[in-house]
Order: sequence, then C-alpha cells, then structure tokens
Amino acid sequence: MKLTLFIGLSVLVLGSSAYGSSKTGGFSSQKNETIVKDTLVDPIDNNTYLGYKIVNFGMGLLGTPYVAAGCSKNGFDCSGFVYFVFNNFKIKVPRSSSQFKNFGKEIPISDVKKGDILLFLSPTRNVIGHMGIVTNPKGMESDFIHSTSGREMKVVITSLKKPGYTRRFVKAIRVL
Repeated sequence: MKLTLFIGLSVLVLGSSAYGSSKTGGFSSQKNETIVKDTLVDPIDNNTYLGYKIVNFGMGLLGTPYVAAGCSKNGFDCSGFVYFVFNNFKIKVPRSSSQFKNFGKEIPISDVKKGDILLFLSPTRNVIGHMGIVTNPKGMESDFIHSTSGREMKVVITSLKKPGYTRRFVKAIRVL
C-alpha cells in the first residue's frame, strides 16, 4: 500500500507540473526527472514513461525528409532517425541498421510497447536494412514511426500490417 501511495504521489506531482507554467513545456524539465528518480516508482513504469517521451519526440520530426546517411533535423535515413531520437535521451544505440542484428533484447511482437524498435529485412538483400520505433503497440498490427526511402521519402507513421512490412519483419527489440 505504501508503494502504491508513492507511485500515486509521483504521478500526481508529475501531472501537476507537466501542465503547469514550465518554460520547457512540461515533461522534459529536469525537475520532473528528479521527482521520478527520488520516489519509489517501479522501473517498468519509468521505461513506459520514457517510451512515451521517445515517441512524442519522434512525432515532432514527422515530415522530415529522407536523406541517405542523414542523421539530423535536415534529413534522416531509417537508422539515422532512430539514432537521433534515442540519442536525444542519451540512450546509446548503433548508427547503422545492420548493427542492430544482435543489439537490445528481442521481445515477442505481442509484447511491444511504445519506444520499442522494429527491425526489417532490406527490400533487396537478406540483411537487416530498415527499422522504426513503435508508436501504437498492437502486436502484428502495431504502428511505427520511421524514415522511409519509399514513395513518401520522409519520416512517416506506418502500420506493421502493411504487406511490404509484414513480409520483411524480422523482430522487435527493447533497448529501454
């Protein structure tokens, strides 16, 4: 019961300051992060919160052009986008999609959460060649945000149920 009260208190405190007059727009303020660290919050809850922050940050980059080997707000390739988003939260991930083959913890697609990473085969080779960040976890119907070199040529949200991605899906990984 005491743990429940601490968790409730931290959510209440975060909730009240997140929508207050913070100059940083709420969730990114150092004060909020300290509150989470200093209270007894289940680590899984912290990772879920971080997953939401990662997705929200990535959503702010929707429409950014696809640029081969790009890794900045001027343009991204798929791994550059994932690298840029996670690096914003000081989470080290590989820069190249092929380096994700043995990176992170593989999880069943039915267990994905916001902020997990989906890996796909290259359209032309039998190697990891594409990736995205889960935005709406629904197993094999999950939505993910990614930088595509396809028709759109920009950062977009796509459903895993789209045949081109379902066919190339390799695995989901968690790095949080």
